Amino acid sequence: MKDKLDILLMGASYGSLLGAKLLMAGHNVTFVCLPVEADLINSDGIRVRLPLRGRDEPVEVHSANLAGACNAAGPGSVDPAKFDLVGLAMQEPQYGSPGVAELLDKVAKAGVPCMSIMNMPPLPYLKRIPGIDTSSLLDCFTAPEVWQSFDPALVTLCSPDPQAVRPPDEPANVLRVGLPTNFKVARFEDDAHTAILKRLQDDILAARYKVDGVMTELPVKLKLHQSLYVPFAKWSMLLAGNYHCVRPDGAVSIRDAVHGDLAKSRAIYEWVDELVQSLGAAPEDKVPFEKYANAALSLLNPSSAARALNNGAKNIERVDRLVQKIAAQRGMTLDAVDETVKTVDARLAQNRAAG
Repeated sequence: MKDKLDILLMGASYGSLLGAKLLMAGHNVTFVCLPVEADLINSDGIRVRLPLRGRDEPVEVHSANLAGACNAAGPGSVDPAKFDLVGLAMQEPQYGSPGVAELLDKVAKAGVPCMSIMNMPPLPYLKRIPGIDTSSLLDCFTAPEVWQSFDPALVTLCSPDPQAVRPPDEPANVLRVGLPTNFKVARFEDDAHTAILKRLQDDILAARYKVDGVMTELPVKLKLHQSLYVPFAKWSMLLAGNYHCVRPDGAVSIRDAVHGDLAKSRAIYEWVDELVQSLGAAPEDKVPFEKYANAALSLLNPSSAARALNNGAKNIERVDRLVQKIAAQRGMTLDAVDETVKTVDARLAQNRAAG
């Protein structure tokens, strides 16, 4: 394997967190993003602010100080065949956008292994899960047709557990991390492709960054799992927290969504976990509700989905609807989940009508 891997990350917002860790580990990263973002990244790099235990102020990781090369380009300016791995770090609705859809098709036809860090698992990954009928899930996706050229064996899923936002008063190349948990990625079908993930996991684990003159281990790692179901542990969090933030007339913080009615949140969380285990997950693949509820205490803003709806978005990732429909395939329903899906449907309808 090469000394430095070349990695293409489609998406420079949330993707810059994983990108910073890959650059710190010595690999080269090219971001696909909007022209204004690309110009900023090419002139100033990326800046990711990470909390560090025992330090009042976050550590700013600047790509100019990292071992890997950082570049950015528009979707029409990259050849995916030149990369060892492609990371899918945009929101699911964006993959149907002009330019992005064409690049995604080139990625599929180039046969490059792809690691998604979307909350919404791509259709090709769902095809790797026995017992899921993907043909009935197409309406959960904004543009399901963009995934048709992919070989499912070349697509894996990485759970985007770390919480991060772009500060609204900062340049677009700045990302602030609020909850520095780990990315959890499932294996590929091919051992050679899984070896790439193992290499990245080990290199990120070994990487250090100079903080106050001392070479320091920073939070947020990439953890490789043999189970295909480990990334699905995020579904319980999304349904009990992120989508539960959405209210008919606005949004509440993830903390308030979870702790406003803790018994209801637990019921949703455990029902989704029961669904994931019915698909084949092992009990140890889950994150205990207590651990999630404790982490939610620090999540003082609405989820990105709720904020997008408040800002008039006409499409968002619909993991809520996806979970509801997969559960229906297995004869499972929960009123609280149906209520959430109905609320999100109504908010999207309002935004589309207003638009």
